[in-house]
Amino acid sequence: MVQVLSSRVLVRPSDPERSRAFYGEALGLAVYREFGTGPERGTVYFLGGGFLEVSGRATGAATPTLQLWLQVADAARAHEELVAHGVEVLRPPVREPWGLIEMWIADPDGHNVVIVEVPADHPLRYRP
Repeated sequence: MVQVLSSRVLVRPSDPERSRAFYGEALGLAVYREFGTGPERGTVYFLGGGFLEVSGRATGAATPTLQLWLQVADAARAHEELVAHGVEVLRPPVREPWGLIEMWIADPDGHNVVIVEVPADHPLRYRP
């Protein structure tokens, strides 16, 4: 049996500096660690219960199969903060038929990022 002790998502951006500005400044993710030097250095961000590593450089287009799901306490507030940081919002926060409040943005390479609020009355928070 495999015992997973930690996990992370690796993103290979086309422009590492631009992606570090997006994840570190616009989204405000805290840095867990950095490695290497110069523009090609790697940066690992805290991502709730996991990590997001931005390192290396992409040679092709972003894949539509990679999507990040980030849970926040308040999607409306996150929307305001992201707009203030110049992040393009693909879709503002909307309460979905399944009860989650979702907002869609994209990272600088076009990877979809869904910002999700789980309302207090949602079954993900409460099970009778």
